[in-house]
Amino acid sequence: MNATNSPFPNHTNSCEPSYDQENPLPLVALYSIVVTVGLPANLITVILTFLEVCRKNVLGIYLFSLSVCDLMYLGTLPLWAIYINRGHHWEWGSMACKVTGYVFFNNMYISIFLMCCISVDRFVGVVYAVESRGLRKMRHAVIITVVIVAVVAVGHLPVFIMKEGNSEKMEEKRCFEPSNPSDVVTGLNYARFFIGFFIPLCILIVTNLAILVNVQASTGLKLRTKVKVRNLAMAVVLFFLVCFTPYHMILLLRAINYNFSKEKCDFERSVYEPYTISLGLSTINSALNPVFYVLTSNSAHTRIHKGLQGLRSSSRSSSFA
Repeated sequence: MNATNSPFPNHTNSCEPSYDQENPLPLVALYSIVVTVGLPANLITVILTFLEVCRKNVLGIYLFSLSVCDLMYLGTLPLWAIYINRGHHWEWGSMACKVTGYVFFNNMYISIFLMCCISVDRFVGVVYAVESRGLRKMRHAVIITVVIVAVVAVGHLPVFIMKEGNSEKMEEKRCFEPSNPSDVVTGLNYARFFIGFFIPLCILIVTNLAILVNVQASTGLKLRTKVKVRNLAMAVVLFFLVCFTPYHMILLLRAINYNFSKEKCDFERSVYEPYTISLGLSTINSALNPVFYVLTSNSAHTRIHKGLQGLRSSSRSSSFA
């Protein structure tokens, strides 16, 4: 996070934005809407996906974990809304700031990786409908989910030693706001862009494209089912792009600017407003993730599997004719 002319003349952080010129209402309103919509939606989804887990539904593991993760994050949004409404003045101490930031970063990347798991699971179930019976097991889904949570949690432990979280040591009591760029933050920005965004985006595009190709080639599926599958594949990729692309592109631009530009703070000031917009967009995923449950847990999968099995059976029989 970065800066402009500080509202405190004696502040040494020349990269800090002018928060006194910012209108907090749009972001506060967005956070309020996300909490209002996301909280009940995820509570319902937690119950429904837990029932799917009890029925030994592999996909239910990922969807249940996604909803629990989102509920944890939604619990921090009121603090962010109050903080922004108070002119970016954090009242709850450095540890609360660091924990809140830690939950935010963890939620974003656990959500991204779980979205990838959902798409890969659908890809295996659709493209390898017969072969996947021995591959898609509850135990494997649990292990994958635990590994994702552990890796992301460990990867973001530096949040607890970053100076941006030491709100009590700042006159203005900021919490993870833009500051002077550093090697550590720049390295994290590169990692978050490539590992946390670009690679998952490639996985989502490849898996959903493969699902589309296989489903469109099936003669055993009704047109309505094909349209549903196509709409789901497009929604997953579009949803990912809208929520996460702006934020991660700004992270990448910040990292590049730090390495190659001499006017670091000028760039940081100019990018702060787009950054706040991108940050708001990234929170929307917590309210919309329950859509994955609605779109992925209907009987379309059964019809897809039967249709693809019928296609393969007919192709095999014709090859032996």
